[in-house]
Amino acid sequence: MIVRTSSFLALTSLVLLSASCGGTEEAAPESVATVADTALLSAQAVEIGQFSLVGVTESEWRDAWHAPARLTLDPASTQPLGSVVEGRVLEVRVFPGDRVVQGQPLALIHSHEVMDARQRLIASRGAARAADSAATVATNAAARAKRLLAAKAMSTGDVERARSNAVAAVAAREAADAEALRAEGFLEHLIGHGSEEGLDEHAAILRAPFAGVVTGRQVQPGQVVLIGQPLITVARESALGVQMNLPEEAIASIAPDVQVRFKVPAYRDRVFEARVTRIAPVVDSMSRAVEVWARITGDGQRLLRAEMTADAELIGARGAKVLAVPASAVQMNDGDTIVVVASHVGEGLLIEARPVRIGRRTSLLAEILGGVAKGDSVLDRGAAIGKAEIAKRRAGGEGGE
Repeated sequence: MIVRTSSFLALTSLVLLSASCGGTEEAAPESVATVADTALLSAQAVEIGQFSLVGVTESEWRDAWHAPARLTLDPASTQPLGSVVEGRVLEVRVFPGDRVVQGQPLALIHSHEVMDARQRLIASRGAARAADSAATVATNAAARAKRLLAAKAMSTGDVERARSNAVAAVAAREAADAEALRAEGFLEHLIGHGSEEGLDEHAAILRAPFAGVVTGRQVQPGQVVLIGQPLITVARESALGVQMNLPEEAIASIAPDVQVRFKVPAYRDRVFEARVTRIAPVVDSMSRAVEVWARITGDGQRLLRAEMTADAELIGARGAKVLAVPASAVQMNDGDTIVVVASHVGEGLLIEARPVRIGRRTSLLAEILGGVAKGDSVLDRGAAIGKAEIAKRRAGGEGGE
């Protein structure tokens, strides 16, 4: 990779040099006195190099902390589903990776408890109807007794007994209704809400509690399972995140919603992003590190997989303003740290390799401690090409051209 990059820079330098030294009929920029470690590029050279300039500005510094990381599913959005009955597994309808919708049957378990629950429901509904009928008769009898008492055709004692019978009948109806509701709820607990055609009526049905993706299948048809035994694990689609352990010195930089940037081996040229959602309340006593979990945003939820390894960088909370340039603008040149300062000369560009002192760095910014001033313009895109062009001019000058 180093040889290829060097060859590309050398080739680009030759193209820029020929363009800026009159290799075409385009007029060169107006005459400018140049000094060592500078180069004057024509408009055509600038177009070929695709340079971009950025200003040296004061930016709110955000510390960055690098750490190895791994991708995990959010436990708060992942649900292991256990058996609700003791019985034999008839069918498992999903595999890891399958997407499911809420209420979808995932597995069927044969159990006599389901048939018992159906019979109790039928009996309780019958009892509720009988109790409702008895309550209606008793209520009507109490009303009739009241009218007869007004007509002096019934004694007060008979009226009170009729009223008491009505109260008892209504209470019995309420109890029967409650029992029917309980039986109905218990059957729904076993088979879920809704009905499916062609299912064994002895089967308990394990259903998806929400829309998501199946991440685990811990059972096979024919197995005998116990109540609570894990069968299938389902996770929400947006449950993927980055887990990293940062040293306790980084705690001041960690806050909810701060940015995490990371790369994974499967997509070497892509940078994915996440946002911190959880921070461990304690520092590990052995490693002196704090665990941080960040939810992945954007395409990462679709492209990445749990348990991938990652190289992560947490971009800390905002701090004091410092003089800074993009990290890509900083170059190494014969052991010196430089930026390529640029200014427009007509339609061309005058570039200069300027030694600088660098403080803190992140993957995005570099803190400038000296060498350039606020308001200077430096090359961002194309900085390496600009440095190579200056080095080429220097080599030519030393050769006595």
